[in-house]
Amino acid sequence: MQKQNAGLSALALGFIAFVVSQAGRADNFQRVSYDPATDELVVVVAYSGTNPDHKFSVKWGPCIDHGAGGREIVGELLDQQFQDAAERDFTKTVRVSLAKLACRPAAVTLRTAPRFYTTVTVPARPGTARR
Repeated sequence: MQKQNAGLSALALGFIAFVVSQAGRADNFQRVSYDPATDELVVVVAYSGTNPDHKFSVKWGPCIDHGAGGREIVGELLDQQFQDAAERDFTKTVRVSLAKLACRPAAVTLRTAPRFYTTVTVPARPGTARR
Protein backbone atom coordinates (compact mmCIF):
# COMPACT_ATOMS: atom_id res chain seq x y z
CA MET A 1 0.00 0.00 0.00
CA GLN A 2 2.82 2.39 0.89
CA LYS A 3 4.52 1.68 -2.45
CA GLN A 4 1.26 2.45 -4.30
CA ASN A 5 0.83 5.75 -2.38
CA ALA A 6 4.40 6.74 -3.21
CA GLY A 7 3.73 6.05 -6.89
CA LEU A 8 0.54 8.10 -6.82
CA SER A 9 2.33 10.94 -5.04
CA ALA A 10 5.09 10.97 -7.63
CA LEU A 11 2.51 10.94 -10.42
CA ALA A 12 0.60 13.82 -8.80
CA LEU A 13 3.79 15.87 -8.34
CA GLY A 14 4.75 15.23 -11.97
CA PHE A 15 1.33 16.38 -13.14
CA ILE A 16 1.53 19.54 -11.01
CA ALA A 17 5.01 20.32 -12.36
CA PHE A 18 3.75 19.85 -15.93
CA VAL A 19 0.74 22.13 -15.39
CA VAL A 20 2.85 24.85 -13.76
CA SER A 21 5.46 24.71 -16.54
CA GLN A 22 2.75 24.94 -19.21
CA ALA A 23 1.03 27.82 -17.43
CA GLY A 24 4.25 29.80 -17.51
CA ARG A 25 4.45 29.34 -21.27
CA ALA A 26 0.87 30.24 -22.10
CA ASP A 27 -0.05 33.12 -24.36
CA ASN A 28 -1.39 36.10 -22.47
CA PHE A 29 -3.04 39.41 -23.32
CA GLN A 30 -1.35 42.67 -22.52
CA ARG A 31 -4.22 44.69 -23.95
CA VAL A 32 -7.44 44.15 -25.92
CA SER A 33 -9.58 46.93 -27.35
CA TYR A 34 -12.17 47.53 -30.03
CA ASP A 35 -11.24 49.86 -32.92
CA PRO A 36 -14.46 51.31 -34.38
CA ALA A 37 -12.60 52.87 -37.32
CA THR A 38 -11.57 49.46 -38.66
CA ASP A 39 -14.20 47.26 -36.94
CA GLU A 40 -11.47 45.11 -35.40
CA LEU A 41 -10.34 43.83 -32.05
CA VAL A 42 -6.79 45.01 -31.40
CA VAL A 43 -5.02 42.42 -29.29
CA VAL A 44 -1.54 42.83 -27.86
CA VAL A 45 -0.50 39.28 -27.05
CA ALA A 46 2.57 38.16 -25.12
CA TYR A 47 3.96 34.73 -25.93
CA SER A 48 7.13 32.68 -25.85
CA GLY A 49 8.80 30.97 -28.77
CA THR A 50 11.82 30.80 -31.03
CA ASN A 51 10.60 33.52 -33.42
CA PRO A 52 8.45 36.66 -33.48
CA ASP A 53 6.37 35.48 -36.44
CA HIS A 54 3.66 33.42 -34.74
CA LYS A 55 0.30 33.53 -36.51
CA PHE A 56 -2.86 33.84 -34.44
CA SER A 57 -6.48 33.13 -35.31
CA VAL A 58 -9.77 33.17 -33.43
CA LYS A 59 -12.17 30.26 -33.07
CA TRP A 60 -15.60 31.69 -32.28
CA GLY A 61 -18.14 29.99 -30.06
CA PRO A 62 -21.90 30.31 -30.41
CA CYS A 63 -23.70 33.61 -29.98
CA ILE A 64 -25.75 33.61 -26.80
CA ASP A 65 -28.74 35.95 -26.85
CA HIS A 66 -30.00 36.96 -23.42
CA GLY A 67 -32.86 39.01 -24.85
CA ALA A 68 -33.00 42.33 -23.01
CA GLY A 69 -29.83 41.28 -21.18
CA GLY A 70 -27.81 41.58 -24.39
CA ARG A 71 -25.68 39.14 -26.33
CA GLU A 72 -22.36 37.49 -25.67
CA ILE A 73 -19.86 35.47 -27.63
CA VAL A 74 -16.53 33.86 -26.73
CA GLY A 75 -13.56 33.62 -29.05
CA GLU A 76 -10.48 31.54 -28.38
CA LEU A 77 -7.20 33.06 -29.58
CA LEU A 78 -5.19 30.23 -31.13
CA ASP A 79 -1.43 30.34 -31.63
CA GLN A 80 -0.64 28.39 -34.80
CA GLN A 81 2.84 27.64 -33.40
CA PHE A 82 1.72 26.63 -29.91
CA GLN A 83 4.34 23.88 -29.75
CA ASP A 84 7.23 26.24 -30.49
CA ALA A 85 9.96 25.97 -27.84
CA ALA A 86 9.70 28.78 -25.29
CA GLU A 87 13.17 30.25 -25.79
CA ARG A 88 12.35 33.99 -25.84
CA ASP A 89 9.46 36.25 -24.93
CA PHE A 90 7.68 38.26 -27.63
CA THR A 91 4.74 40.62 -27.96
CA LYS A 92 2.70 41.06 -31.09
CA THR A 93 -0.27 43.20 -32.03
CA VAL A 94 -2.94 41.07 -33.67
CA ARG A 95 -5.92 42.67 -35.42
CA VAL A 96 -9.06 40.51 -35.57
CA SER A 97 -11.66 41.59 -38.11
CA LEU A 98 -15.23 41.61 -36.85
CA ALA A 99 -16.74 42.35 -40.27
CA LYS A 100 -18.42 38.92 -40.45
CA LEU A 101 -19.37 38.71 -36.77
CA ALA A 102 -23.19 38.65 -36.77
CA CYS A 103 -23.46 38.51 -32.97
CA ARG A 104 -23.70 42.26 -32.40
CA PRO A 105 -23.95 44.30 -30.33
CA ALA A 106 -22.34 41.96 -27.84
CA ALA A 107 -19.99 41.41 -24.95
CA VAL A 108 -17.06 39.70 -26.67
CA THR A 109 -14.86 37.60 -24.42
CA LEU A 110 -11.49 36.67 -25.87
CA ARG A 111 -9.56 33.92 -24.14
CA THR A 112 -6.30 32.06 -24.44
CA ALA A 113 -5.17 29.30 -22.13
CA PRO A 114 -7.44 28.42 -19.23
CA ARG A 115 -6.86 31.48 -17.06
CA PHE A 116 -6.38 34.35 -19.48
CA TYR A 117 -9.47 36.12 -20.75
CA THR A 118 -10.82 39.61 -21.23
CA THR A 119 -14.16 41.04 -22.31
CA VAL A 120 -14.84 44.07 -24.51
CA THR A 121 -18.12 45.52 -25.68
CA VAL A 122 -18.60 45.51 -29.42
CA PRO A 123 -21.37 47.75 -30.76
CA ALA A 124 -23.69 47.09 -33.69
CA ARG A 125 -22.23 48.04 -37.04
CA PRO A 126 -23.11 51.62 -37.94
CA GLY A 127 -26.30 51.75 -39.97
CA THR A 128 -27.49 48.26 -39.02
CA ALA A 129 -30.25 47.10 -36.75
CA ARG A 130 -29.75 44.38 -34.17
CA ARG A 131 -29.96 40.98 -35.83
